[in-house]
Amino acid sequence: MAITVKDINELRQMTGAGIMDCKKALTEAEGDKDKAVQLLREKGLATQAKKAGRVAAEGLALALVSEDNKIGAVVEVNIETDFAAKNPKFKEFVESVAKTVIAQNPADVEALKAATIDGGSVTVAEALQELFLSVRENIQIRRFARLEGDAVVAYVHQGGQAGVLTAAKTEAGAVPAVLEALKDCDFQVAAMHPDYLVREDVPDSRIEEEREIIMKQMEEDPAMMKKPEQVRAGIAKGKLGKIYSELCLMEQTFVKDNKMTVKQYVDSKAKEAGSAIEITGYVCFELGEGIEKKSDDFAAEVASMIG
Repeated sequence: MAITVKDINELRQMTGAGIMDCKKALTEAEGDKDKAVQLLREKGLATQAKKAGRVAAEGLALALVSEDNKIGAVVEVNIETDFAAKNPKFKEFVESVAKTVIAQNPADVEALKAATIDGGSVTVAEALQELFLSVRENIQIRRFARLEGDAVVAYVHQGGQAGVLTAAKTEAGAVPAVLEALKDCDFQVAAMHPDYLVREDVPDSRIEEEREIIMKQMEEDPAMMKKPEQVRAGIAKGKLGKIYSELCLMEQTFVKDNKMTVKQYVDSKAKEAGSAIEITGYVCFELGEGIEKKSDDFAAEVASMIG
């Protein structure tokens, strides 16, 4: 099948690989993007194999918590330009949307739009329309998430480039040691982008995928293939075990102290709090994640390379 500029652009955003490497992988995979991602990872060319690229889009990703730190919401609202995203009216609208999520727990975006906006008498959809008439730019409430717990902490990265929530179960409640632990978990999530909370959450299919990649990489290493099969199997097992420290939040190396894992850090804060702290969930919304923005310059670059 014909490989288009759009196909190459999407794969490049998903993996961070070069243009020609993406073209070759797509050709070999006969246009199957998931298979092309796998091929690039096997060759060590994909910097990050995500099914959606983190493409910049304007707007705001905001995380807020209730006054008692027991409920949190993170929302992403998109708008056309960075200038409009800095408009105080837009920021106030996004904050009101987050507060509405906390207070009313809507089932989905449509239910959220139908809800009465926090602090007002109109619906969220009507408030959005009023804002549009003011700023004259397309505004979209893209997504939201809500977490509850004995303690929930929010973090907003770089003025709205990412919004993060972390929730915990603890008899200590929202005491300073617990809040500090959750705030640091927010930082960890924003910096390291874990895919899962704990290893029990990792599906067998993901582990098998990683196993296949490790074995393929070993097969393409002449020095490795000279080693006895039993030795190679042991090396593969060791590498597979390290996968959890990349994928799972609680097993990642703590960014503020590389001598401990996130779990070990949380346990140390639990001693301060006088009660166990169990991280029960986290959410991270990166502004524009997965949204493709047209790039004429990129299209021209690819076209000139592939003819």
